[in-house]
Formats: sequence, structure tokens, C-alpha cells
Amino acid sequence: MVNVVLTVSDHVKNEIGLFPWVNWSEVAREEVLKKAIFERYLKTRRLTDEDWEFCEKIDWHLVDELPLKDEFIKRLKEAEKGRFVKVESLDELFEE
Repeated sequence: MVNVVLTVSDHVKNEIGLFPWVNWSEVAREEVLKKAIFERYLKTRRLTDEDWEFCEKIDWHLVDELPLKDEFIKRLKEAEKGRFVKVESLDELFEE
């Protein structure tokens, strides 16, 4: 196993100190693995069984990192122009 030392600003160090229960080594390890899996996927368009297992374990999926397609963005913008109904409470949604 290799050790890695990161240099962070005093502000970040103070922020990290607010969460003593977090295993920051594990957070960093997961982020590095996510980056490696994503880069491999972009090159090969495939995932190994080990990659899938890791993604499922941490509930992370590559699609979350991919940019939105232009067609989808266009559909979202069209939906924003649609008809909306303003309600004051959830009860109003279920009135007949």
C-alpha cells in the first residue's frame, strides 16, 4: 500500500477538522477510483465486473458524470416554457 500526502489550504484543513468521523483516506481513494473507472470507460466504452461492483457499492454511476446531450437540454428548456399551476400547499394538488 502506498501513502499519499496532500497539501491543502488552512481553510480546507479547518473544514476537514469539522468532520472527525469521516475517513478522508477512504473518500480520497474512492474519488481516485471513480476517476480511473471513468477515464477507462471513456476510452473503451466498457466496464469490468470489478468496476461495476465498485460503482454499485458506492451507488455511483458513470452516467452521472457524462454531460447532458443537446437534445435533452432543448427538451428541458421547452418544458420550462410550459403551463404551470401555482399552488399554496400540497393539499391543493389533491383537491377535486
